[in-house]
Amino acid sequence: MKRRNFLQYAGIAAGAAAFPLNGFAVNPTARLPFLRALAEGGVPNGRVLVLIQLIGGNDGLNTFIPLDQYDRLANVRGSILIPQSQTLSLSGTAHNALHPAMPEMRSLYDGGYLSVVQNVGYPNQDYSHFRSTDIWMSASDADEFLGTGWVGRYLQAEYPGYPAGYPSPDMPDPLAIQIGALTSMTFMGDSVPMGFAISDPQAFYQFVNDLVEPAPNSPYGDELSYIRLVIQQAQVYYAAVKGAADVGQNLSGLYPAQGENPLADQLKIVAQLISGGLKTPVYLVTLDGFDTHSEQVDDASNPAVGTHATLLRWVSEAIGAFQDDLNLLGAADRVAGMTFSEFGRTIAANASLGTDHGAAAPMFAFGKNVIPGIIGDNPQIPASVQGSQDLPMQHDFRSVYASALQDWFGIVNPESILHDDFPILPIFKAASTNTHALASENDIEAVNFPNPFRDTTTVQFHLPAASRITLLLMDLNGRILRTVADQAYFPAGDNRLQLERGGLPPGAYLYQIRARYGAVTKRLLVI
Repeated sequence: MKRRNFLQYAGIAAGAAAFPLNGFAVNPTARLPFLRALAEGGVPNGRVLVLIQLIGGNDGLNTFIPLDQYDRLANVRGSILIPQSQTLSLSGTAHNALHPAMPEMRSLYDGGYLSVVQNVGYPNQDYSHFRSTDIWMSASDADEFLGTGWVGRYLQAEYPGYPAGYPSPDMPDPLAIQIGALTSMTFMGDSVPMGFAISDPQAFYQFVNDLVEPAPNSPYGDELSYIRLVIQQAQVYYAAVKGAADVGQNLSGLYPAQGENPLADQLKIVAQLISGGLKTPVYLVTLDGFDTHSEQVDDASNPAVGTHATLLRWVSEAIGAFQDDLNLLGAADRVAGMTFSEFGRTIAANASLGTDHGAAAPMFAFGKNVIPGIIGDNPQIPASVQGSQDLPMQHDFRSVYASALQDWFGIVNPESILHDDFPILPIFKAASTNTHALASENDIEAVNFPNPFRDTTTVQFHLPAASRITLLLMDLNGRILRTVADQAYFPAGDNRLQLERGGLPPGAYLYQIRARYGAVTKRLLVI
């Protein structure tokens, strides 16, 4: 498939600082939707994918250690390399081991719940944290700039017309939920985020207890405050999330105490919302701190202790407790998770007991329905490592995404989301029984000019086939303010419509074009 050009708009982002957690009292009762559905022989929603972002660039060589390359690694990273006697051996392989801080991950591997994809990256690595993160979140080429996220495009195609008409009887809940330090572009659609963001676990507890978290003191603070106000006042997704939190529960006793493990705190909330019956198909959680240029280990004499060890312990504890919770809740069949980081680290250690920005690194996929084992070969360490040399890519990260879209969510044409064909990897045991094709996001193209505008703007749109179309003007919450055109016939090709300001006050709005074969939503500004 040839690459296609798309009209893009950049999404909004908001940052918030991390806060300590307060306690949260749950109320498991007989009206718990998920448990009631189990009793009735079914579940209220489909498959769920939990994305775990390891921010900063994780050192894969000290996470999933290639023992058959150990001697060569010792020559170039001896000051930080985990002593082989301390590594965690894995059932069925003598060539790989885990960092000693990851016993829960070893248990998942030995129990058939963990898949490791070796040497994941992308061609022409960009070593900037910001740019590489954008590439992973948008699923773009290194020289391609997209304003949409890969999950945002998937959700936009799966739920056409969003946000107009949502919540709906078929989908009453947020399409995606992020809990973390930053609101990423992963969930960004053409003009609006396709997900619901909770800046951190503390904000979640404030949210479900009707408290208002202050917006960050940043250029985005005013807009974030407005969006939060609209959502809470309109009760759009507030009632759904709060309702799930009120009746959801956690059954695992493996979670660390609140505030001790930031990733576990987030995954505990995800499990609580899943158990509360929320239909949300995608969650994103984050853990920062993996940019270990210095003091990756505390002391060269004991490389198993230090910053990286603490981070990997948090990852292992959190995923282990989360999977145990899913098993006890009866949700393990339909929930899978995977880790990702914007890049790996260099082969050699630097002079500061750390590593520098690299390229490829392993990814973990976990869950009851992953194919356990190792996909790909161990990285080959050269006999002579030059300076900041890093590991070459074996698997494009978009192959992992394509595998999740096709085999987990049942999308038979993942290239419609990823803009190209990528090999499907044997990560998931069985494809979803709900297989279906998604319409191309570019079936309808639209842009308005001028934008921003004062009095009148022209909406230019391209139709791949003749159709009757409806043009709607909406607020940012998806509420219809005006029907500009109602079932008007237009031929295939380029078309135009005039949109008058009327009495609209200055601000941001949405317009949506609906045709017989799809819809597109764009953002416009009135000044």
